[in-house]
Parts: sequence; C-alpha cells; structure tokens
Amino acid sequence: MNVRLGSFFLFLIVIFTFSKSPSEVDINTEINWISFEEAVAKTSENPKMILVDLYTDWCGWCKKMDRDTYSRAEIVAYVNNKFYAVKFDAEGAEEVSFRGHTFKFVASGRKGYHELAAALTQNKLSYPTTVFMNEELQIIQPVPGYLDAPTFDTISKYMGEGKYKNTAWEDFQKSYQSKL
Repeated sequence: MNVRLGSFFLFLIVIFTFSKSPSEVDINTEINWISFEEAVAKTSENPKMILVDLYTDWCGWCKKMDRDTYSRAEIVAYVNNKFYAVKFDAEGAEEVSFRGHTFKFVASGRKGYHELAAALTQNKLSYPTTVFMNEELQIIQPVPGYLDAPTFDTISKYMGEGKYKNTAWEDFQKSYQSKL
C-alpha cells in the first residue's frame, strides 16, 4: 500500500513539475517580427496596422529598447495583437519592393542608409525610430528616439486603438495612464 501511495505522489510531482497552465502555453514571450514585405502582404489579406522598428547594429539605444521595452509581456501581447511588427535594419543591404518602387541601400559616409528607412522617416534618419502605418499602408507617424515601456505603451495605444484619428495627442496623454 505504501509503495502505491509513494508511486502515486511521485507521479503527481512529475506531472505538476513538467506541465504548463493554458496561459503559459498560449503566451508568446517575444514580438512576432516579420519582414516589411511580409507585413505588406499580410495586411492585404488581413488588414492590420504595421509597426516598424528602424534600428542599426551599432545603435546602443536600439538594443536598450529591445531589452527594456520590446521584451515586456504587456508590450509583446499588445503589439502582436494590434500590429504586424517589422524590425528593419536601416543600414541593411537587402532590396525591398513597395508600391512599385524598389528601395535599396545607398552607400554614404562610413556606412550608408536604406532608402526605405529614409522614406519611412521622411528623410529624418534617427535610431531607433518607431514608425506607425495604418491598414492602407500610409505612414501615420514616425516616432524618433528611445521609448521606455510606459511611453511606448501610451503611443502604441494611441495608434493601435485609432485614437490618432479623432483625438489630439496632448488630450490623449492627459487622459491615458499607462500601467507599466
């Protein structure tokens, strides 16, 4: 009897140790980053806003934003739900076709820049820059600079909930309190 009881408890310990709750299984711990062209294609099939994170490999603030902002569970869940997220190397060499134009890398100075990054920032290159595009693939707003989690949360809710269409940014800032 004691052997059976001991085996049963051992079985329960193993089951509870290696099992995950449904919420743990379903939660994505990272933003689903996709290519710009993939985001454009997905938007035509299933309209969603696009968030573009413009970065460079040498940008310390870009890395800090990845580590401190884009890794927050609340941010991950919201971005994955409301946007197609694109992580775009603003100095990358890969050509990108968009709206009948092929955007390329342009050698300039020590490194250069990608024409798509310049177009998305209205020729005001700064890293990081977060660009919000609507479902019609129009640029709503490029937001230059590092965004901490509460600031990013506020801006992404303003964009993602469509408040930018009929509420002034200043009014939204006064009424919305980030919980991050």
